[in-house]
Amino acid sequence: MTITRQNTLTTFVADVAIGSQHPIVVQSMTNTDTVDAKATALQIVQLARAGSEIVRITVNNADAAKAVTEIKERIADMGYPVPIVGDFHYNGHILLNDFPKAAQALDKYRINPGNVGAGKYHNDNFIKMIDVAKEYDKAIRIGVNWGSLDQQLLTKLMDENAALIEPKSAKSVMYEAMIQSVLLSAELAEDNGLSANKIIVSAKVSNAIDLWAVNRELSKRSNYSLHLGLTEAGMGVKGAVSSAAALSALLAEGIGDTIRVSLTPEPNAAREKEVEIAQEILAALDLRKFNPTVTACPGCGRTTSILFQEMAQDIQSYLKVQMPVWKDKYVGIEELKVAVMGCIVNGPGESKHADIGISLPGNGENPKAPVYQDGQFVKTLEGNNIAAEFNKMIEEYIEARYS
Repeated sequence: MTITRQNTLTTFVADVAIGSQHPIVVQSMTNTDTVDAKATALQIVQLARAGSEIVRITVNNADAAKAVTEIKERIADMGYPVPIVGDFHYNGHILLNDFPKAAQALDKYRINPGNVGAGKYHNDNFIKMIDVAKEYDKAIRIGVNWGSLDQQLLTKLMDENAALIEPKSAKSVMYEAMIQSVLLSAELAEDNGLSANKIIVSAKVSNAIDLWAVNRELSKRSNYSLHLGLTEAGMGVKGAVSSAAALSALLAEGIGDTIRVSLTPEPNAAREKEVEIAQEILAALDLRKFNPTVTACPGCGRTTSILFQEMAQDIQSYLKVQMPVWKDKYVGIEELKVAVMGCIVNGPGESKHADIGISLPGNGENPKAPVYQDGQFVKTLEGNNIAAEFNKMIEEYIEARYS
């Protein structure tokens, strides 16, 4: 199935193209104190190594703004000059004007219309940020969250709704308030001289059904590049499943140009898991491939050992570790499909569907493991060195096919 993306404008963040038919971009965000430039730069590099193509950092006070240029220098020195987005709330109009070096060093500004000020200050503060974006030729993301929605706009729409003969539900009004907040802010930015192709929009909520509703309508009503993500997905399995459910339906409809999985990590755990989940969502939809795929059966009463599980795990880990070296040496290596199956029921068939696959013996089967390449049987392995022999065959296959 070919998925045609609905939003047509392309926005460049440094040299990363977002929107139209460009590849969907994976983003992430640091959780370090930005003032600690060394720790923040290190986490940015870790995220970039994991595959994050844009990284957002909090810029919440003067010291954080002062640290931005050092952070940029550090990640460049470490060989990972990934685009950096400044996340601004409440005081962005002040920080961007008071710290021009930070404004120039950042590659994009994230602006939340609900947090730029109330009353007459709302538009004035917003326009001050737009003026800086124009001066330094930067992209912006107008990012609306339902937890920090423009209360004046929401109240206005609620009052108008209450006056209707048949009022809509409160949730429907909230959806409309989010969409209008995005579009009115984008219109204000354009009216003040910012090009449409410098604008990315997002409307984030915390569950899948609401995300679908808001972003389907937002996509219909604008052509801006669209960023997708739950505002908070949660931890562990819950966070991974919630993100997959929320993002996959929209992506399959061609909605979304850049994504983030806002996963809460375990205490003191690495931040990169959210990047891996985002990549796996895109890979599952055949929208992008980042690493070779290893297919393995779940195991059942027919499987007699954990050999196939260990082999699948070892091969997947090996392929992933090798990817930083291989991606430049072997063009297309991320498309490789390997199958490690545990019995005769689906083993031969799945192995034939893979580029290279092995069907290990299950309960009551002959202790032999046929290997298939490109759909054809090539060899039977047996004995105590099946895993090592199959690993060698994978390496030989990669060398022969992708060199």
